[in-house]
Amino acid sequence: MKTPSLGNYDILSFDCYGTLVDWESSIVETLQDIFQFHDANMNNDVVLEYFATWEPEEQAQGGSYRNVLRRVLMKCGFRLGFVPRSEDLSRFEECVARSKPFEDTCDSLRTLQDYFKLAIISNTDNDLFEITSEALGVEFAHVVTAENTGCYKPDAAMFEAAIQKFGRSQRVLHVAQSLFHDIAPAHAMGIDTVWIDRTDGRAGAARSSDATPTWRYADLAAFAQAMVDTS
Repeated sequence: MKTPSLGNYDILSFDCYGTLVDWESSIVETLQDIFQFHDANMNNDVVLEYFATWEPEEQAQGGSYRNVLRRVLMKCGFRLGFVPRSEDLSRFEECVARSKPFEDTCDSLRTLQDYFKLAIISNTDNDLFEITSEALGVEFAHVVTAENTGCYKPDAAMFEAAIQKFGRSQRVLHVAQSLFHDIAPAHAMGIDTVWIDRTDGRAGAARSSDATPTWRYADLAAFAQAMVDTS
């Protein structure tokens, strides 16, 4: 399949968590510290499996992303036989926002912002994304969050809200790691997609999906280089 062409798009929209920042490491490290305090044990892969199941279930119930994460931790505690402390809940509700950028993220974003408007479409709260954005080092032309839209991906309404905000004349390429949250609904709306396959085929913090992206890259650096090479 041909490389996406630089001249075909005006806006690159990005999922944030799992695509730009390493949310899996942050989720696992934070939960394992909490579990250890409560003398509870769970394998790292199982931690991610439960998170991938419970996070969208709680998102479907609505509420802020802070409350979604609190409810996920309560489910973990119920499964392992402990009641999370208030400090556990406060720590976990910010752990995703405080995830570190992948090594290739900041340089890739700086490269791409010379050619495109950059946007975020993310299942988070506005104040949580503000925490994350401090580490990304670029200015986003648009930020669309679950708090803004009142829904969570993979609800296509979130992409519809983003397109309205961007302007329907804008040509958009959506870049994401999650086939479930991003690639499937964006593709269904006719938006071209790039899958950044950070997990290299293994199960991760997002549900599996058989959605087919328009293009696939192993990391953001490879995608950014491919786009620049078409200039």
